[in-house]
Amino acid sequence: MSQLIPRTTPIRDFSHEDSVRAVAVFPDRRRMITGSDDKTLRLWDLKTGAVLKKMEGHSSGVGALAVSQDGQIIASGDGGGEFIAWHGETGESLTKPIKAHDSWISSVDFSPGGTVLATVTVGSGDVMPTKVDDMVRFWCTRTWQMQGEPINCGAGGINCIRYSPSGELLAIATYQNIQIYNPGTRACVASFKGHTEHNLSLAWTLDGTRLLSGGDTHDLTIREWDPLTWQQVGLPWEGHAAEICAIAIHPDGMLAASASFDDDVRLWRLSDQQTVATFQLTSALHCVTFSVEGKHILGGVDYDGILEWEIPKGIHPKILAITSARHACVTGALSTAEELLTQDIHTDANNYTSYAHRSFVMARQLAWDHALEDAIKSINIRPSLIGYISQGIALCGKGLIREARIAFDVASLFTDKDSNTNHFLLLIKAIALFNADQREEAMLLIKELATACPNADLRGCRVFETYLCVELGINASEGARHDEAADHFTAAINAGAPSSTFLHQTYEDLTVLFGWDLEALFLTAHQKRCQAFLSAGKPEKAFEAHKYMMDSIDETAKASCLVWSNAFKQECSALCAANGDAALAASDYDRAIDLYTAAITLYSASTITFANRSKAKLGKMLWLEALLDAQKVIELDSLSYLGYNLKRCALHGAQRYDEAIQTFQTMLSKLEDAPDIQTRKLRQQYLRPSEVERVIRQVIDAQLENAPLRVLDTTTGILCDREAQISAFKMSTEYKELLSSTITRSDFHMKHIEELVRRNLQYAMLSHRWEGREPLLQDIHGKSVYDSELDSVGGMTKLRSFCKTARDAGHNWAWSDTCCIDKSNNVELHESVNSMFIWYHHSALTIVYLSDVPPSSKPGALSRSAWNTRGWTVQEFIAPKVILFYQNNWTLYLDDCTRNHKESITIMEELKNATGIDQSAVVAFRPSMNGAREKLQWASTRVTTRQEDIAYSLFGIFGVRMSVDYGEKQDKALGRLLEKIVALSGDITGLDWVGKSSAFNSCLPASITSYEAPPCKLPPLPQDEMQSSVSSLRQTVAVDFALNLYTQLRNMSAPRFATQRLHLPCIAFNVREVRRVRNQAPETRFTYRVKADGLNHLLITTDDTLLQFWPARPIEQQFVLVRPWDRSLLELPDFVEPPEFAEPSDFEDNTESEEDYGMSPSSPSYDWSGDYHNPGKQEVVDQESRAFRLLVRLRQPFSAFLLAQQRSGEYKRIASDHDITGQVNDVGDLMDIRTIEIL
Repeated sequence: MSQLIPRTTPIRDFSHEDSVRAVAVFPDRRRMITGSDDKTLRLWDLKTGAVLKKMEGHSSGVGALAVSQDGQIIASGDGGGEFIAWHGETGESLTKPIKAHDSWISSVDFSPGGTVLATVTVGSGDVMPTKVDDMVRFWCTRTWQMQGEPINCGAGGINCIRYSPSGELLAIATYQNIQIYNPGTRACVASFKGHTEHNLSLAWTLDGTRLLSGGDTHDLTIREWDPLTWQQVGLPWEGHAAEICAIAIHPDGMLAASASFDDDVRLWRLSDQQTVATFQLTSALHCVTFSVEGKHILGGVDYDGILEWEIPKGIHPKILAITSARHACVTGALSTAEELLTQDIHTDANNYTSYAHRSFVMARQLAWDHALEDAIKSINIRPSLIGYISQGIALCGKGLIREARIAFDVASLFTDKDSNTNHFLLLIKAIALFNADQREEAMLLIKELATACPNADLRGCRVFETYLCVELGINASEGARHDEAADHFTAAINAGAPSSTFLHQTYEDLTVLFGWDLEALFLTAHQKRCQAFLSAGKPEKAFEAHKYMMDSIDETAKASCLVWSNAFKQECSALCAANGDAALAASDYDRAIDLYTAAITLYSASTITFANRSKAKLGKMLWLEALLDAQKVIELDSLSYLGYNLKRCALHGAQRYDEAIQTFQTMLSKLEDAPDIQTRKLRQQYLRPSEVERVIRQVIDAQLENAPLRVLDTTTGILCDREAQISAFKMSTEYKELLSSTITRSDFHMKHIEELVRRNLQYAMLSHRWEGREPLLQDIHGKSVYDSELDSVGGMTKLRSFCKTARDAGHNWAWSDTCCIDKSNNVELHESVNSMFIWYHHSALTIVYLSDVPPSSKPGALSRSAWNTRGWTVQEFIAPKVILFYQNNWTLYLDDCTRNHKESITIMEELKNATGIDQSAVVAFRPSMNGAREKLQWASTRVTTRQEDIAYSLFGIFGVRMSVDYGEKQDKALGRLLEKIVALSGDITGLDWVGKSSAFNSCLPASITSYEAPPCKLPPLPQDEMQSSVSSLRQTVAVDFALNLYTQLRNMSAPRFATQRLHLPCIAFNVREVRRVRNQAPETRFTYRVKADGLNHLLITTDDTLLQFWPARPIEQQFVLVRPWDRSLLELPDFVEPPEFAEPSDFEDNTESEEDYGMSPSSPSYDWSGDYHNPGKQEVVDQESRAFRLLVRLRQPFSAFLLAQQRSGEYKRIASDHDITGQVNDVGDLMDIRTIEIL
C-alpha cells in the first residue's frame, strides 16, 4: 500500500518570488538549479540550502531547464521563446538571450555528450501559445549556432523532448502523438498515438529499455513503452486526478516520481508499476526530480518554490532481516558474524532465525555439514522461509541437488504469495544451483523467470546474469582461455546490471547469503574484460573495453581503480604500440593507426609512437592528420630530425610544397648539428634543394635548346621568352612537387626530372597559311591574346583558337610563326629560320589549320588545300612526331579522332597523293643531305611569299645551318644551299635537274622548279646478266687494266665547292662534233647532235646557242660530256661508327638507320645499278671481282652533263630541258678520269 505523506513533511523549501516551473540537480550532488515565473534562475547549495547565485537575463518567466551530464552547462528557456546558456560552475551567462522560437519554450534537453542542445516550444497548462511552432531545433554548444535542419513534427505543438540515455533516439511528446527520431540523421523512427489527447511529459529509464509518458486531463495515466516494438508494456499507471506535467526516474533506476496539477507527487516502483508513496500538497506542481544520491524528492509548487521530501525507508524490504550479525556478513567478517549468532542462540535456544542465519554464515565458510545442521534445527524449531532457504543452500553445497530443489519448493509456501518475495527466492535458488555446478539449469531458471514475470523486478535477473558471467569469465581466465573469458565478461556487462551503490543496497541480501561484492560487480566485470582482451593479444579491444568502462562508471569507481587503471593502460599501451609496429611493417595502415591511437590515448606515448602513427597516416594519405603527429614529435624532441622529416612528408602530401622544402632545410640543419656521429652520417644521403635546383636548371636548359625562343602561355595568352617560361615553371605546382620529392640520392631519378621538365615545357606549334594581315610580335607584346582590345587585329581569331586548342590538348605553351619571332631582329630571325625544323620536331603537337577546308569535308579536301602549296609547310608536317589537321571551324579533319594523324591511313594516303611524299618519310623523317634530289623534288612545286624562303625552308630538312639574307634572290639562296650540301656530304644528286642554270653556278638550277621532273631512273642490271657480263669481260680485258682503273677511280677526291666553283670528279669524254638539227617549226630551243670519243652519239636540246663544229671545222672552244663520279660503284663496305663514339641525334635514337627515317643510303638518283647497295644480301667479293663488276657498270647507260670550256680554262654546264643519257662504246679503252672546275 502507498503511504500518504502530509504536506507538512517537507524537510525544507527553496523559495522564489513566483512559481517555480523547472528544477534540475547537478551530477556533483551538491547543487541545484531552479527556474521561475519571476524571470530568474537560482543556483542552490543542497547541503546548506543557501542561494549561491541569482541569475538574471530572461525577459519573461523561465519554464524549462537542463544541465549537461558533466555539469558544465546550464540551459534555460523562457516564455518569450528565448534561451540562455550558463556556466555550470560559476552561473555566469555564456550567451546573450538567443531567439529560438516564437513563443514559450516548453522543454530543453542536452544530448548525452553535451554537444547539442534541443529546444521546443508550446507549453502545457495555463501557458498557451499564440501560434503553433512544430519545430525541434538543435544548437551546437560550442558555437551556439543552429546545427543542421530542424525537425518538423507537424503535430500542433510540442510539450516535451527527451534524449535516450545512449543519445541514439530523441522522444518528442506532441499534442497529437509521440514521435521518435534519430537525432543524427533526423529520420523518424516511430510515431504512435500515446495518450487519448495530449502527451505532456516524458522520461526514459536509465537503461533506455523503457519510455514513460504522462497524459492530460483526458487521460490521467502514465504509460510505459517498449523501444523495441513501441508497444505499451502492461496496464496504464493510474492514481493521479489531474494532468501529469513531469516525470523523473530515481538514480537507481527502480523508482519513478510524477508531479501533477492534482497537488500530488507520486512515487512508483517500476518493477510492478505500483504506487509506493504519495506526497500530498495544497498547490499544483509543475516539476519534480530526485536528489542525485536518491534519498530525496524535489518538487516545484505554485507560489511555494521548491519543496524537498525524504523518500520513505522500507520501500525495498530485505527478506533476510539479520540484525546484529548482518553488518559483519556484509563486510566479510564471518568469524565475528558466527560468534554473534552463536551468542544469540545461547541467549535463546528456540530462536529459529538465528540458526538459519548461522547456517548462512557456515555456508559462506563452506562448512556444509554445520550449515545443514543449523538449517535443520531452524526448521525443527519453526518451519519458515529463511529456514528452508538455508537448507536449500546447504544441500546444494553438499551436492544433494534433488533434496535442495525440494527445500526451495517448500520455501515458496512461506512467501505469502508476494510476487517480489517469490521472485527473490527464485533468484537465490538459481544462485545456489549455479554454485553447485548446475549452471545450465540455473541460467534456464533465470531466463524463464524473466519471461514468466515481465512485471517483476528484472534487475535481480540482470544482477544474477552479470555475476554468473563474471564467475564463468574468471574460470576461463584461470584456464588461459582468454577469448572465452572476454566473451563471458562482455556478456556480464551487456546483461545491463546497474553500476551504482544503490544496487548493493537493494540486493544486499545476496552479499549476506553468498558473499557477492555487488558494489564492485560492475567494475569487476569491466576490469576482468579489459585484462582478458589484453591476455588474448587483442590490445585494440582491450583499449575499447577500457574506454567503455571509464565512460560507464562514476567518479567514485574511477578513484577506486585508479592504480589498476594506470598499470593496465601502461601495459596495454606498450602492447598496442608493439602490434602497431607489426601492422605498420605489413602496410596495414588502418590497424596501425588504431593501435597507435590506443597506445597514445592510454598512456603518455613516446616520440616513436607519434612518429609511427604519423608514418601510418602518411601511408593512408591522411596528410593533415599525419602533420599533427609530426608536430607532436617535434614538440617532444625538437632536436631530432625525425619529426621534421615526417612533417616534410605530410606537407608534401598535402601539396604545401614551399613549407615542405622549408621544413626539409630545417631537418638538414638538425642532422648536421646532431650530437652523435651516426646521425650526422645520415646527412650524406640527402641532397640540398639548391643541388636539385641546379640539376633541374641544367635539364631545363637542355630542353629549351630545342625549343622556340618565345612562346605563348596558353592559359594567360601572354608571350613569354625563355626566362619567363622558366620562371612560370618554377612557380608551378609540378616544379615545387619535384623539388620537394627529390630529397635523397636514391630519389634522384634523372629520367623522372627530364620527363617532368619535358611535360611542363612541351609546346604546340601552328602550321598554317598566312592570309593577309596576321598578328605580329609588336601587336601582342605585353598583352594577352585573349584581351578584347586586340579584337581588331587581323588573324587574332585564328591565333586565339590555336592557343585554346593547344590548351585543351593539355599543353602550357604554343608557338606561331606570325607573332613569336621578332622579325626586326636579324640575329633572332637567323636563329629562328635555322632552328624551325628542330622546333617542329621537338613539339608535343603540331596543329595544322586548314582555313580553306570547311566543316564536314569529304576526303580529298586536304589534298586540294592551298596549305599544300606553301614552301614552309613541307618541314611543318614531316618534322613533327605528332600532327593533327583542323578544319576552318577548328574541328578535326574528317572527324578523325586518332591521337596522331600520322597514324591515320586515310589522311596519310591523301597527303602522299598530294605531295608525293611517302608515309614512311612523313612518319619517321630524319634530316640528312643524302638523297638530296628527292627532297628537292618535294619542294619543287611549292611557293613562298619571299622567294628566298624556298631555300630557307629546306635548311632543316637537310640539317644545315646557314645565314639568312633576304634580298639575295632565290637562285643565290638555293645555290648556297646546294653548295653546302655538296661540300658537306659529297652528295651530287642535286645536280640532276633540267631547266635553266643558276648565276650562282652553272651546275645548279636557277629555280627550285627545275627539280619538278622525276630524277633520271635507269633500269637496274639483273644479277644473272651481271655475272654473264663479268665472265665475258674477263676474256677480253686484262686484269691489270681492270685493277688499275678501279684503283684510279677509288683514289678520286670527293666533289667540293670553293668560291662558287664546283670541283667535280668525273669521267670526261671529249666532244668532237656538235651539229644543229633543223626543225620545221619556229625554234625557241635548239637540238644538237653530239658525238664524243668513246660514247654513242646522242641528241641534246637546250636554250643555249652552241657553236657548231666537227673534225673538218674545228673551233677553239672545247666541249666535254662528263659522267659525275659516284663512289658507290666501287662496292666499298660502309664504315659504320661504333655506337660508343656516335654523336647523339636531336631527332631519334642514334642506333636507328637512315632507312628507318624513310631515307636511302647516299647514292645518286641516276645510279641504275643492281643490288650492290645491299652488301648484306650478297657474298663479299675480292677486289678483282669488284673491278670487273665496275667495268660492267661503266658500260651501262648513265646521266651525263655537257660542259663548255671558258676562256679562263674552267667549264660551264650547258643546261638542257631533258636528261642527257650517255653510253660507253668500249670499256677496254683508256678513260679520261679527272676533276673539272665548273663555274
